[in-house]
Amino acid sequence: MPNANNDSHTLPSTNELSQAQRRAVSELLRVSPVADDLARRFQEAGFTLALVGGSVRDALLGRLGNDLDFTTDARPEDVLKIVRPWADAVWEVGIAFGTVGCRKADFDIEVTTYRSEAYDRTSRKPEVSYGDSIEEDLVRRDFTVNAMAVVLPEKTFVDPHNGLEDLARRVLRTPGTPEESFSDDPLRMMRAARFAAQLDFEVAPEVVTAMNEMADRLEIVSAERVRDELNKLILSDHPRKGLRLLVDTRLARHVLPELPALSLERDEHHRHKDVYEHTLTVLDQAIDLEAPIDQPGGGPDLVLRLAALLHDIGKPRTRRFELDGRVSFHHHEVVGAKMTKARMTKLKYSNELVKDVSRLVELHLRFHGYGAGEWTDSAVRRYVRDAGPLLDRLHKLTRSDCTTRNKRKAQALSRAYDGLEERIASLQEQEELDAIRPDLDGNEIMQILGIGPGPQVGKAYKHMLEMRLEHGPVEQEAAIAMLKDWWAAQS
Repeated sequence: MPNANNDSHTLPSTNELSQAQRRAVSELLRVSPVADDLARRFQEAGFTLALVGGSVRDALLGRLGNDLDFTTDARPEDVLKIVRPWADAVWEVGIAFGTVGCRKADFDIEVTTYRSEAYDRTSRKPEVSYGDSIEEDLVRRDFTVNAMAVVLPEKTFVDPHNGLEDLARRVLRTPGTPEESFSDDPLRMMRAARFAAQLDFEVAPEVVTAMNEMADRLEIVSAERVRDELNKLILSDHPRKGLRLLVDTRLARHVLPELPALSLERDEHHRHKDVYEHTLTVLDQAIDLEAPIDQPGGGPDLVLRLAALLHDIGKPRTRRFELDGRVSFHHHEVVGAKMTKARMTKLKYSNELVKDVSRLVELHLRFHGYGAGEWTDSAVRRYVRDAGPLLDRLHKLTRSDCTTRNKRKAQALSRAYDGLEERIASLQEQEELDAIRPDLDGNEIMQILGIGPGPQVGKAYKHMLEMRLEHGPVEQEAAIAMLKDWWAAQS
């Protein structure tokens, strides 16, 4: 690819540059049938089209997917005229911001008119102003590694801010000053942490400094946009790296203040784990237990990862110093579940996600009552019943929560949990434990007791469910006798 950037600069490694170029050429050849065809249509209409931003970055990294981002000097109405006869589908959701979306074959495409926008410094919503050059468009991008373009179909490489050099160095810098960039769009501070986690890049010192000094500006960003960036960070390959950056730059205080709060003060008299470091380790270990992406239901699990990250956030509020020098956190799982619900609700997570994550936080200590396996079958049934469809995640969270350096203790905990899982599997095989129901349903209860619908049926059903959990499945005659005994005691 010829380079349209006339600035002379030395790359960290000529070999790294050639490797990146080879990867990019290979990726661009793969998408060329669609990308070049679209570019020629823009040329015929008198406009320019360039692959831009993350698409160029990912092509250089050898990880370009089927989502392609383009920039053009054509205005949105002109873009629509060009893509409508060509694309399989067209959408105008982002047209107010100069973006037209479309689908062609297996590719999802966005074409955005050159931008030169000014931001209201009290809001994230930009006042859209179209630019006249690709260089003007690239300078408004978030980071230099996202400020590169390839003009098509000639495949001319445009890199006015040395993004290729930063890519080779694996560093995140802003095209202009980070202060200007973050003033325009404070969410870019979250994106810095997210890209560090996704790409395993370092963030330039001056960018980190600006993030620290300007963290308070994140307050003007909507909770939904912050949540979306947090999710991308947590679901990345290196979430620990991004989370540390959020904590170290004070951004976490505006996103997830419970996380930095885990760095509890320690002294020589009171002994407890470093809860912050423990939490990051639990997250790492939970990720290791996720099913591979090529397996059904495999890949990054947001529910599990959020539960691992939040499972101990109740500890700061429940910490007590005991007379023997120990530190206790009684009922921190209950307090933590309430805090989880409150925080996730504030971040506008769905009700279902809030319910699942807070439930896992509440249950994460339940296993520690299992001890050497003295639980009765009814206790095992209740464990399964309470976990419900979250049982598999609870298994993973509980195993991940063991971060002791004492190998003997770790092995004992692992064996105990192996034993619990074996008992669950055995009971499931015997009783179809996943779908525990009373031995009598509501209609049978009403018929046997001679009553109609009402609160008494619900109470009877609940009693029969307890009997099922306590005794396992019984013959119908025995179940009827249990129901009648309970009913007689109600009189």
